[in-house]
Amino acid sequence: MAERLSPLEPVLRPGSRGQFENGVGVVLSEIAPGSIIQLAAWPGQEKAIIAAIKKVTGLALPDGAGGGVANGQKAAFGFAPAKFIVVDEAESISEALTKAVSPEVGTVTDLSHGRTAIRISGAKAAWVLAKFFAIDFSLVAFPVGAGRSTVHHDIFAQIQRSAPDQFDVYVFRSFARSFWHALCRASEEVGYEVR
Repeated sequence: MAERLSPLEPVLRPGSRGQFENGVGVVLSEIAPGSIIQLAAWPGQEKAIIAAIKKVTGLALPDGAGGGVANGQKAAFGFAPAKFIVVDEAESISEALTKAVSPEVGTVTDLSHGRTAIRISGAKAAWVLAKFFAIDFSLVAFPVGAGRSTVHHDIFAQIQRSAPDQFDVYVFRSFARSFWHALCRASEEVGYEVR
């Protein structure tokens, strides 16, 4: 398989920027999972998709949209009714999920080459993201593991809270550089570090 080139490579420059005299409020980085897979269940087949995800990944998703789980190497979350994202370090997860989900249950779509994953972490991560998205980022409303699907202007994003002060944002590769620039600008007032 050909190596994927990052659309952020020309603009991702490590270092601290903005007002970081009192410390860095957020850390921005690109993460490069081996697989980003979207699954969609046909009506009435949501539990079968959740079971297939558990069988292949070992991750036990709760019923319903918005729930999710992560264990460091892989993650899964619902982002809309009967729609899920599975992220894994392994590149072969798409084949295993396709075998586990019959055409009568739903669809499996490999988005690995079409998405860029950006991680924002730190004490001010939720505050910075709230500048972009009309979502309640409190831990009660958006717990660890949970996912959301939303937009910032024309940029569609799927967001998973992967730790109490950490979010993984998945955007279309064609919008990744534009979103990265906006995220850096929004982080300037709290100070940010690019890793």
